[in-house]
Amino acid sequence: MRYILRKVLFYGVALWAAVTLNFVLPRMMPGNPAEILLARFKGRVNPAAIHAFLIAFGLNVHQTLFQQYLSYLGQLVRGNMGISITYYPEPVSQVLAQALPWTLLLIGAATIISFFLGTLAGIVSAWHRGGWFDSFAPGVFTLTSSFPYFWFALLALYFFAYRAGWFPLGEAYSGTRASFAISNWPDLMYHTALPAFTIVFTSIGGWLLSMRNNMITTMGQDYILMARAKGLPRRRVMYQYAARNAILPNMTGFALSLGFIVSGALLTEIVFSYPGLGYTLLQAVQNEDYPLMQGTLLLIAVAVLFANFVVDLLYVRLDPRVRNE
Repeated sequence: MRYILRKVLFYGVALWAAVTLNFVLPRMMPGNPAEILLARFKGRVNPAAIHAFLIAFGLNVHQTLFQQYLSYLGQLVRGNMGISITYYPEPVSQVLAQALPWTLLLIGAATIISFFLGTLAGIVSAWHRGGWFDSFAPGVFTLTSSFPYFWFALLALYFFAYRAGWFPLGEAYSGTRASFAISNWPDLMYHTALPAFTIVFTSIGGWLLSMRNNMITTMGQDYILMARAKGLPRRRVMYQYAARNAILPNMTGFALSLGFIVSGALLTEIVFSYPGLGYTLLQAVQNEDYPLMQGTLLLIAVAVLFANFVVDLLYVRLDPRVRNE
């Protein structure tokens, strides 16, 4: 319990630091959202409207910086992240809520699949070290992991979508309206399959090599030799003894990957015109949409902290040494 309380305190402080930086950094940038919106209207806005824009974007010039900070914290507690300039007058929270499910579907599924397949392949490769699979898989997947997402995505889009016509050229759904209804899942999977395949194909090698190296180190430990000497089944020794301990470093990397799921595979989403958070962040940067950038980066920070907190809890379950401490 003391371990969990320490972690809760640590991540609480880290979250406060992330929120504070998220407040300070946009205010250090030149200009403000009201000036950008004023330029869009080519100056045809009265001063009262400009003042209203500043208040709507959380930049009330009649308040001190500390008062603005307290107001910002109060707005966050109520779930208000401000108004998006790109999608004005739509709230940032609504824009993120529309983009988040697409990223979770694409990047989430691809990350989990690549972690599962890569970790399993690493276990088999290390256990049968020197065999045909160990001679083939690490070299091939080391090569594929060196491919940039966007480069392989362009190749896949050209050959499998444009030339062969097996997959759509882009977007996340057919027609003009997106829906996560059960009846639309076949269409969603059809549009998601190719971009997900490019991410899995180029990321599986990292999990494989990491797990293989961890397994080789673990297999030299005394308790593995003792388990084998006792005549335990090979499958039990491989999974319950060797793999369970060797997977701990991979779990940390997996936690970070889960946290960064919400950021999206930016270039992959751009190549496939996929309406996820990565594509939304690009639009925010291109349009100098500070509230939307601020909300997206805060969402990424919260996701990374939460994922690491969950893995710290899993460590207590998986590693007896942490429980003893």
